[in-house]
Amino acid sequence: MIQKFEFKELEMKGAYEITPFYVTDERGGFVKDYNIDMFKANGIEHELKEVFYTISKKCVIRAMHFQFVKQQAKLVRCISGHVYDVIIDLRLDSPTFGKWQSFDLTGENQKTLYIPQFFGHGYLVLEDSVVSYKCGEVFYSEGDAGIMYNDPDMAIEWPFEKIGGIDNLIISEKDKNLMSLKEYLEKAK
Repeated sequence: MIQKFEFKELEMKGAYEITPFYVTDERGGFVKDYNIDMFKANGIEHELKEVFYTISKKCVIRAMHFQFVKQQAKLVRCISGHVYDVIIDLRLDSPTFGKWQSFDLTGENQKTLYIPQFFGHGYLVLEDSVVSYKCGEVFYSEGDAGIMYNDPDMAIEWPFEKIGGIDNLIISEKDKNLMSLKEYLEKAK
């Protein structure tokens, strides 16, 4: 089987759902999830500056993270497992400001998200997972920020029933103390 790159721009302009190049045969498979020339040909200017992976247990939630300084555009893919991935448009001048969209990213479906600068990103882990981040900027801890996963103004619909309910949620101390969308609006002006 051969699956070529496919690029699908989302309603939130500049964000994409990408199907990577994927080949299988009797030995197994080969995945190419980034090629600078292929991305440029599809209108995505993304040069890698940092690559990292998160390893998460089922029930972990990683809230809506972003950086105020040195914004990171990201390519995000679930290498193994299953995450309910969410992006939100935080560009103040965007017609889709505050709009969020969710995706099921799995090790099987190989889907990749291109998340532009000035977007928030988070996910709920539905199966033990490894998630890859290919970033267009290095992490700058002084600019690190985020919005609470349960902020009422974002109104993200998380599938907590898939982890046995919200009581099973695993959340870091840092993510318990993130700002609200209203606080973001005050700081971003």
